[in-house]
Amino acid sequence: MDIQVRNANKADFQAVRRIMNQVQEMHVEWRPDIYKPNEDFITEEVFDRMIGCGNLFVADMGGIVAGVLEITYRHIESPTHVTRDVIFIDTMAVDSEFRGKGIGHQFFGKVKELKEASGLDGIELQVNARNHAAYEMYREYGFTEKSINMELL
Repeated sequence: MDIQVRNANKADFQAVRRIMNQVQEMHVEWRPDIYKPNEDFITEEVFDRMIGCGNLFVADMGGIVAGVLEITYRHIESPTHVTRDVIFIDTMAVDSEFRGKGIGHQFFGKVKELKEASGLDGIELQVNARNHAAYEMYREYGFTEKSINMELL
């Protein structure tokens, strides 16, 4: 089936919310000491702001929203860093029914297209240390580790 990555619109709210809730459930399963169940963390008001920025995309498969991609543009400038402008992938989530069908690669293609069109320096993201499948997909796509977050409980 053909995958179209497009800007999210108001009609996508319930599908985006469903997918984001799946992600939240995974986080709760992996780290119940940090994450808690919350099916309402994306309200319509928050969603409207997200689509208003133009940085929220969905993977559309024949009229079914199968994935969500949210990006931000970051300007990095400090006395200790080289000045850079990057696209940061805040969210890349695929509905559990559609994983393994190439949606992540379509999202990467969209982000790469946006990076090149804007003349930016790079693409960055974070991945949960327990999300081995996503980590491997990112590595296969060419991402390398930039830093590692650690904690002491």
